[in-house]
Amino acid sequence: MAKLPKQILVEKDNVEKTLANLKEAMERSEISSVELAAIGTFLHNIYNGIENILKQIVRLKGIEVPKSESWHKDLLNLSVSKGIISEELSDQLYEYLTFRHFFIHSYGFMLEESHLKGLATDIYDIWQQFMSEISAAIT
Repeated sequence: MAKLPKQILVEKDNVEKTLANLKEAMERSEISSVELAAIGTFLHNIYNGIENILKQIVRLKGIEVPKSESWHKDLLNLSVSKGIISEELSDQLYEYLTFRHFFIHSYGFMLEESHLKGLATDIYDIWQQFMSEISAAIT
């Protein structure tokens, strides 16, 4: 893996701590509404970390971070167009972006266990793919 800038390493460490917390929450024998809210929070935090890393990479490349109302989606599209991440990965991350939007604008009791479990199960492989692609893009 390429030597990543310090600020990206800090975000990476924060995401990996959050992934460990997510794993612990998912291993509970029963998942109550409290655990569902925690799982939702962890998924939200992980996606925020990914966005923070993408913003830092975009800035490192001397590119302006989008500032529109749809900047979250624009950041994914920009990251694809600049070769930072693949379109396939962007499509996968878009699911987490839409979840993030839902999570921010809804209530904890509205979270669906099956949907959260699917997102939580997939995020580990997506994170590994993300780290692989951004490492290649930075070198």
